Amino acid sequence: MKILGISAFFHDAAAAIVVDGVIVAAAQEERFSRIKQDASLPVQAVRYCLDEAELSMAEIDYVVFYEKPLRKFERILVSQLRAFPRGLRQFGRAMRTWLGSRLWLKSDICKELGCSSQQLLFSEHHLSHAASAYLCSPFQDAAIVTIDGVGESATTSVFHGFAEEGCPKIDLKLELPYPHSIGLLYSSLTAYLGFRVNEGEYKVMGLSSYGQPKYLEEFASLASVGDDGSLEINPRYFSYHYHATKSFTPALEALLGPSRIPGSPLEYPSGDIDMQRYADVAASLQTFTEEYLLVLMGEAKRQTQSNSLCLAGGVALNSVANRRICEEGPFEHVFVQPAAGDAGGALGAALYASCVLHNDPRPRLSSVALGQSFAPASIEKFLDDCGVKYTKYSDDEELADEVAQRMSVGQVGGWFQGRFEWGPRALGNRSILADPRYASTRDRVNRAIKFREKFRPFAPMVLSEDTHLWFDLGRNRDRLLAPFMCSVMPATAAAKEKLSAVVHVDGTARVQVVGRSSNPRTRRLLQAFKKKTGVGVLLNTSMNLKDEPICASPAEAYGAFVRSDMDFLTLENCLIVKDQI
Repeated sequence: MKILGISAFFHDAAAAIVVDGVIVAAAQEERFSRIKQDASLPVQAVRYCLDEAELSMAEIDYVVFYEKPLRKFERILVSQLRAFPRGLRQFGRAMRTWLGSRLWLKSDICKELGCSSQQLLFSEHHLSHAASAYLCSPFQDAAIVTIDGVGESATTSVFHGFAEEGCPKIDLKLELPYPHSIGLLYSSLTAYLGFRVNEGEYKVMGLSSYGQPKYLEEFASLASVGDDGSLEINPRYFSYHYHATKSFTPALEALLGPSRIPGSPLEYPSGDIDMQRYADVAASLQTFTEEYLLVLMGEAKRQTQSNSLCLAGGVALNSVANRRICEEGPFEHVFVQPAAGDAGGALGAALYASCVLHNDPRPRLSSVALGQSFAPASIEKFLDDCGVKYTKYSDDEELADEVAQRMSVGQVGGWFQGRFEWGPRALGNRSILADPRYASTRDRVNRAIKFREKFRPFAPMVLSEDTHLWFDLGRNRDRLLAPFMCSVMPATAAAKEKLSAVVHVDGTARVQVVGRSSNPRTRRLLQAFKKKTGVGVLLNTSMNLKDEPICASPAEAYGAFVRSDMDFLTLENCLIVKDQI
């Protein structure tokens, strides 16, 4: 079967194509539109997926949308009426959106994508998340937990994935209804801390390491947790279910103190009382979330009696919580969908139709290099047309040696190789790389290259055979997470001493383990750097500047290069040096 999956209209719109159970391509619309977290119908991502698969829309068996719009409309309508008259403005706004376009979504999708109504199917939001994780995992029998803000009406779901007569099945065991959502609780506190919702949650997670969970007693007033994995939000403190722009009420500020003004300075370490309070609130939120998730995992174990766990939904991108689930949870094996957010729903929708409904083989997600690539000849033409001086390397060893030498003396550069990554992490295909040994390098990359907050940590990529030298694998339950940077690991004493640019203030790092079968050119670069420095580790961050999507094309990579303090840029086998242009 040839199945195209799409997600859209909330955030991180995406498309994915699956042919006979093989994931041929997957990409977020933002990589093409250059609108961060673009929520529009992913027309350009669909076009790319079809081109990569060498198919026309007429050859596609089914186009599967990742959720059921009418069911979501019902939830919005009911919740707004329940909040009347407080939600009157939000009600009017929602009705204009839905009555103006969303109720006619089927015809609009068919018109924009060029498919027929007979080709178009609709999945369910959390089922799409569940399929994206379970069907990409190596497990036959697994508990599947999906956790995000809200889908149609569910905010958290537990499924059981298993095989029946050789066909995969995904059965719903329990779900929590809106507005009771750990994802929306986290997002509301993200807004309270002055960050943008659906983007700033990463910042809150990093900020939490600078504080102590001093507000856990207050958080017990915000939400109560049941032994059965249930969560009940106290509506006194939140307004996301009825307010158009604000997700928390004045009662939250009375409880925790005044909220942070977005864009105001935030520096750590700091003696400022309010700044420390923000960090303590972040730490309390992170701890509360982790403790709740551990209770939820216990219930998932009880419901399914499985030894393996699959995670998806936006909350599954919380790498600190994932570490605790691996170490303290009841499961022997854990897998997290690398594109756990709404983008992953596009892949899950396609996989559910392919593998569950039509019994195509299940894929194995050994790589997330599922995006667009650019031929070396086209890169050379681009550079020649722009009059950019570059050096072309015919030998990968020579290229790796030159780049490693530059990094070993403090230079920072872009590393653009192959197909761009699926999901929010740069894993060596669209990365900015640097020497991990000096804190000054971290500060420079934050200040002059990424243009972001100083307190935010950077991730290391490490040779698989050297991982134990620098990071504590613990019970090794997160070995399936490490290649995709989905979990943190405690740093060893040697890493704390020698890798100050990538070890966070709490002594951990969000590690990407580069195995022997991983990206060959990136692995070769790590080996070359180790040969020069004795350290098989590099600082790795995504190739983008603040508030921009990760670069997809050579032109975007070059643009980021010239607008920042990067010293060099590799585009496949071409090396560009800043002081030579």
